[in-house]
Amino acid sequence: MTLLDTPLARLDGTPGTLGDLTGGKPALLVNVASKCGLTPQYTGLEELQTELGDRFTVVGLPCNQFGGQEPGSSEEIAEFCSSTYGVSFPMSEKIEVNGDGRHALYTELVQTPDESGTAGDISWNFEKFLLASDGSVVARFGPRVEPLDERVVTAIQAQLA
Repeated sequence: MTLLDTPLARLDGTPGTLGDLTGGKPALLVNVASKCGLTPQYTGLEELQTELGDRFTVVGLPCNQFGGQEPGSSEEIAEFCSSTYGVSFPMSEKIEVNGDGRHALYTELVQTPDESGTAGDISWNFEKFLLASDGSVVARFGPRVEPLDERVVTAIQAQLA
């Protein structure tokens, strides 16, 4: 079993796996929130999806664990993302990334160290994990690292080469 086999429903509740959401492509997994100071990162995430969507995908993973910044229902999240940022990338159901209710996906992801060598709990909304097409985690970027940051783009392009 690989990370891609992890059960993960879509935002609309349709059951599936992470692999269903990534479509077998390299992917940038991001725990997202609609009412966060970092929410404008949706713009950069959507730009990545628009430019590279034929060979790569962003996957949004809504989470309400940081300051209650994703309080909405699935329908409200979908409406906000669509109308405010034109989000076209796949989104999962709302999940927990830390604590006793941590989703199985994040049980694996948090074992990956970030650029400073630190593994462990997610620190805030918009933490990013880059997956290769086989589901292996190749990079972790902190919440304040913008989606279009050179480090992120270079890491994505290495997966597309």
